[in-house]
Amino acid sequence: MKLYFFEKKRVLACLILILLLNFSCKNEKKEATSETITEATINEPFFKLSLAQWSLHRTFNEDGVDPFKFAEIAKLDGFEGLEYVNHIYDKQIESLGFDKVIDSLKTLSEKFEIQNVLIMIDGEGDLADPNEELRNTAVENHKKWVDAAQKLGCHSIRVNTFGTNDPELWVPSVVDGLKKLSAYAATKNINILCENHGWLSSNVPVLMRAINQVNMDNCGTLPDFGNWCVKRKNGAQWGECDEVYHDKYEGIKIMLTKAKAVSAKAYDFDENGNETTLDFPRIIQMVKESGYINYIGVEYEGNRLSEKEGILAIKTLLLKSAKTIQ
Repeated sequence: MKLYFFEKKRVLACLILILLLNFSCKNEKKEATSETITEATINEPFFKLSLAQWSLHRTFNEDGVDPFKFAEIAKLDGFEGLEYVNHIYDKQIESLGFDKVIDSLKTLSEKFEIQNVLIMIDGEGDLADPNEELRNTAVENHKKWVDAAQKLGCHSIRVNTFGTNDPELWVPSVVDGLKKLSAYAATKNINILCENHGWLSSNVPVLMRAINQVNMDNCGTLPDFGNWCVKRKNGAQWGECDEVYHDKYEGIKIMLTKAKAVSAKAYDFDENGNETTLDFPRIIQMVKESGYINYIGVEYEGNRLSEKEGILAIKTLLLKSAKTIQ
């Protein structure tokens, strides 16, 4: 009988020991998992990456690749968002119709589980045109793109504001155009964004004077790392530059106060993968300090690398820069 109780106690002790060891192992695994998650969170950038379709304009316009492949291409390259360029779909709109194109883009974005972020609008008239009749026509032309942005689930459209290089004439003109379009866009929960896209839109103090006069929550900026030419040869909108804004870093910092999107434009890279004309870590530090935490769009506009190589170089540089800032 004594032997029986001794064996019983020994078995019970063994069971308790096994349970204690198992509990200890589970705690160790839990702690390791918690540390891993914390470390992964720290290393994540404060922004998400979207792909600006302009980065692939030669692919679609010259190489004949179907622009309906945009969502698939962006997803394969590891992007989470899409930034469309309206005129890349001109042929498709002409043959299929506007609504069919927008419906197809929505279906494709859902298929590849990628977020539609914004649409960059060109060729629909100038919201800063000093001629009020032409300005009003531009406002009307943009409304269908506001509707399209809402259907796609975008948060914004980017508009052009060339108009005139006379600040005293430009400011009241662009304020009027932006107010009218923003009032309509507000009913669709869509933002109207001004990019530093040349002429007075790249003269940041003048641009911000206009944005502040509009004074609407859904009218803001899209600071682009490039695009600092305020005056081109012979008054052209594009081409050889005669005058550049004096401080692009100051310009970006000021524009970030009203930013609802950010465009990481780059042209070329050195042997270490750094942009040859732009200090990406410095800019990304400014973006973080501004409190901006949404999508940063990758926009390659160089010629030496292929479009795919340029896109991936910007993506790599953005992620590397995010790890070096405070």
